[in-house]
Amino acid sequence: MSETARATAEASLARADALLAGDATDLAGLILKGHALTALGDRLAASTFYSTALRRAAGQTGLSADILAGLGQARQALKTQNQDWEAHLNASLARAGFDPAKSSDRFGLSLDLMAGRKQMYQQEPRVYLFPGLPQIQFQPRATLPWLETLEQATDDIRAELLALTEPGLFQPYVQPVPGSPNIDTTGMKSNPDWSALFLWKDGVEQTDIAGRCPRTMDALSDLPLCRIKGHTPSILFSRLRPGARIPAHTGMVNTRLICHLPLIAPAGCRFRVGNDVREWQEGQAWAFDDTIEHEAVNTSTEDRTILLFDVWKPELSAEERDLVTAMFDAIDGFGGPRKAWGV
Repeated sequence: MSETARATAEASLARADALLAGDATDLAGLILKGHALTALGDRLAASTFYSTALRRAAGQTGLSADILAGLGQARQALKTQNQDWEAHLNASLARAGFDPAKSSDRFGLSLDLMAGRKQMYQQEPRVYLFPGLPQIQFQPRATLPWLETLEQATDDIRAELLALTEPGLFQPYVQPVPGSPNIDTTGMKSNPDWSALFLWKDGVEQTDIAGRCPRTMDALSDLPLCRIKGHTPSILFSRLRPGARIPAHTGMVNTRLICHLPLIAPAGCRFRVGNDVREWQEGQAWAFDDTIEHEAVNTSTEDRTILLFDVWKPELSAEERDLVTAMFDAIDGFGGPRKAWGV
């Protein structure tokens, strides 16, 4: 920087400080100080004044043309700085060996959160929170060694599904609850757009359907199904009609995972858990934490049908599973009907 340019920037800085001494929220002073600091090479400090000016100006009317022009310059300066910072960070991490396609997913998410590209979602169980369990949206496959074996049974399971052709077998997933207000804010209650055919429901085998799906039940026989009397497991074929959407919601307890094995999955069927959006692919199973906000959509022209069931989270010890089970048995034994959890 030439001596003349430095002197000009320092004079601008002095004028900005004078304006801000009288009113720390003066828009002209904030913008001018941002410009002066940028000219002096301190872009990080400049960004705080630009950001403050933009926040203070939000919602204000009747601003002068000069102020509006200055706010536009501030906005562009922040955009450019963010781009430069991201490029610098990416280059530095690449030299350190970071590859977004291969390196730690958790570290990649931390970068997205820091940059504001993604939002952090937390477990929000509606009934019970077991503390200390990791905040994981889609469970890593490496922690579920049985997934691959289950996927190998996809064709057999699909064949049993396709043999269940009688009208009326599938019923709306969200049903009215006797004795409850049954307020429906999502439009899903009794809505056939999302329907289910249960093999097990709330811990009770549906023998007529399960008996017709022996290969499906055999494929699940060695899995760590979550078994709590009156609540789990639930095993079902879940169908989503073309154009249908399951609104964002959270599940009941964070001690289990909900598992999907896609059987009929046309292109355009998407599922979001937290900030992770994926498409179902036939024969490719996953498990997720349903106490983290999730939603589904079918933008195709065909039905989407999956096998859906719940298992214990692998982070829970055998003792913890037994204690959770005993706790809910005790709660249910105190009186009153059990509250269905669903899946």
